[in-house]
Amino acid sequence: MNLHSKPQPERKLSPHVLARFAAIVGPKYALTDAAAQEPYLVEMRDLFRGHTPVVLRPGSVEEVAAILKLANEQHVAIVPQGGNTGLVGGQIPHHGEVLLSLTRLDKIREVDPVSNTMTVEAGVTLQRAREAAAEVDRLYPQLLPSEGTCTIGGNLATNAGGVAALAHGIARSHAMGLEVVLADGRVLNNLNKLKKDNTGYDLKNLFIGAEGTLGIITAAVLRLVPRPRSVETAYAAVPSPQAAVDLLGIASERIGEGVTSFELMARAGIEAVIKFDSVSRDPLASPYQWSVLIELSSQARAGLRETMEDILSEGMERGLVLDATIAESLEQAKAFWRIRELFGEVQRHMGGSIKHDVSVPVAAVPAFIEEANAAVTKLIPGCRPLPFGHVGDGNIHYNITQPEGADKRAFLARWDDVNKVVFAVVMKFGGSISAEHGVGVMKRDILPDYKDPVAIDLMRGIKKLLDPNGILNPGKVI
Repeated sequence: MNLHSKPQPERKLSPHVLARFAAIVGPKYALTDAAAQEPYLVEMRDLFRGHTPVVLRPGSVEEVAAILKLANEQHVAIVPQGGNTGLVGGQIPHHGEVLLSLTRLDKIREVDPVSNTMTVEAGVTLQRAREAAAEVDRLYPQLLPSEGTCTIGGNLATNAGGVAALAHGIARSHAMGLEVVLADGRVLNNLNKLKKDNTGYDLKNLFIGAEGTLGIITAAVLRLVPRPRSVETAYAAVPSPQAAVDLLGIASERIGEGVTSFELMARAGIEAVIKFDSVSRDPLASPYQWSVLIELSSQARAGLRETMEDILSEGMERGLVLDATIAESLEQAKAFWRIRELFGEVQRHMGGSIKHDVSVPVAAVPAFIEEANAAVTKLIPGCRPLPFGHVGDGNIHYNITQPEGADKRAFLARWDDVNKVVFAVVMKFGGSISAEHGVGVMKRDILPDYKDPVAIDLMRGIKKLLDPNGILNPGKVI
């Protein structure tokens, strides 16, 4: 399983330079003890483990600027990290780089409900940002299962998606302005709250999705939206992914952007959640091969349930819905969502899992799943495809579980082989090999095989311009 990029040079840090870094943040926030460093060096799925001479935990943008100025002068490589929830190894120091944790930059600087904006520092967790918005009757619309741990800076650096992207967009859609520390220690202050600012290049978008390779995001102005006055959640069985896409079409015609989420789930994943999570129960009386989780929201206080019922009724009339239930309470809606949110976690109980985060046009989702299933089962007979995810925006988490009774290590050793057949199907339908998790180290070396060569050249040129000494997250993305 070749999850790591081509070998990078091992980094060495002299005691003198280490002491200079520690002096910037203070001894308390310069972690050199192995036990203290451990939480920062292990990726959440334990696919990646790193090492570093020091974990620096700055408490201000000035300290971040001083760290990067020194790093640039001394040619010391820096790996920035938010909540350490990334899934492609981009936040891990694989070759002894200095790790820069942003979690102490955790101030909510301003909440402006009139302008519908909020200014927060990079280390604020997604959950805290959403809570701060709720306190002024607003919604910060990004939603991820890791909201209690992932940070705004990390979300923006990876251009995270989530279950509400269908209606509200991905992380890039929520950022109006950024504060970024550049490789040489200069601070780009672009924290404006303006919807209209036509004064040249939109620089913030260089840094969103760049995974810390071009600059380190230290704060952001985020777009807020009005809180919905009503929300309805339904769990429905459908005969096929094509039926799910057709049902999405009905929902979109009825309520447009009021379709907040539309999630597809394969039966194998549902059964795993029910088996390994003592809290979860099957929402429907009978098992079905495919299910969807639908969430509608509206500014109107009444009428949304009738809309959901109409969508499901038309779906049943057209043979697109086999059975369905609508949540009768917030607790029941949370129970529906719990099943979907645990899909990733419970797969570890099923054996080895080769995972993909891909996207194709929504119309191509059914054909992609069918052709990818055929390709991987031909490659590894008996393997168990488990596609699920954000069918509303074409982002499918296409995971493959090892055959029953197979050797886990031997199965995972086929990761690159499986990648090739899955990505071939993705490219056939004009898709992307990374929809919301990023490139990191996992996909760095194969990216040129799937991305326009001119785009790759431009990316390399931008990297060279903004980080000429190559100190920012080297070996990641490009």
